[in-house]
Amino acid sequence: MVRGIVREPFGVADGRAVERFTLDNGVGLRAAILSYGALVQRLEAPDRTRRAGNVVLGLPDLDRYMRDNSPFFGVVAGRYANRIREGRFTLDGETIQLACNDDGHHLHGGARGFDKRVWEAEPRETDDGPALRLTRTSPHGEEGYPGTLTAEVVYTLTRDNALRIDYRAETDRPTIVNLTNHSYFNLAGEGSGTIENHLLQIAASRYVPIDETLIPSGEFAPVAGAPFDFTTPHAIGERIREGTEQIVRGRGYDHSFVLDRPSPDDRSLLRAARVLEPGSGRVLEVWTTAPGVQLYAGSFLDGTLTGTSGRTYRQSDGFCLETQTFPDSPNHPNFPSPVLRPGEVYRTTTAFAFSTDG
Repeated sequence: MVRGIVREPFGVADGRAVERFTLDNGVGLRAAILSYGALVQRLEAPDRTRRAGNVVLGLPDLDRYMRDNSPFFGVVAGRYANRIREGRFTLDGETIQLACNDDGHHLHGGARGFDKRVWEAEPRETDDGPALRLTRTSPHGEEGYPGTLTAEVVYTLTRDNALRIDYRAETDRPTIVNLTNHSYFNLAGEGSGTIENHLLQIAASRYVPIDETLIPSGEFAPVAGAPFDFTTPHAIGERIREGTEQIVRGRGYDHSFVLDRPSPDDRSLLRAARVLEPGSGRVLEVWTTAPGVQLYAGSFLDGTLTGTSGRTYRQSDGFCLETQTFPDSPNHPNFPSPVLRPGEVYRTTTAFAFSTDG
């Protein structure tokens, strides 16, 4: 028994027991995390009246997470989060072919990525708050990836009301890595309806345009004068139905933003985004060491999934802010390199910090 953590069975996947760990920092933040997919099932944060509410979308049982139509709710996506064109790239002169699971492209690690695996879980008591360390070894050739990759994800519920995620990975031969958490947020409360009234600010003066299949063109475009300008706060739904080419291609927002860092190599912990939900007063700040953040406004939610509240999820009932490098980076030399080599350590940190406006 670790203080601040409750451990309980949650089912069986691939013949292995799946557990749920509920972390409580004692000052208002609670998180339920599964060893399946290393996923965040629930995240409770107080509103301006100090009333706690679940602010992430999730499913009530393991069977629904294991179905093919589960849209990555709360999971750790990998080995490579986001898309790679036709699942193909060249590494050290060798053409690598990954599994294609998204209209001919590779998405979030393939047909059975990190989101569909059972992780080893170790609860911990730390000075910062209760923590859960999740590890797995991805063998050479899994979903087409070269190299045996050892991956580690540590969730910590800090005393200052943040869910901090520390990622780490090592490999025995050259490969690519890009890990992220794919939580869908609704600061008014899970199952409460649209997130289009949420006020969003992103520390990015450029974004990554996409083609008709959601693959980057390879350029960084200015947000100025476009529906992607969140350098000052805007409601997510304010421009989501504009008929511009990029908005139409993404069915709203499904785009990466290039964070405004002091230099291309800077990997300090930067405040990437701030979101305010006016009704509840909840504020979410996203801090990260990653070079970019993907804004996804839940455009593919279609009312076919029922969440933990018993309510169905419809288009724009949740938003994602996925901290990561950029989609299809292995095929764009001007993008930050996702290559990891033997002897190197992949590290990145993201913190989802909660407060209120009053």
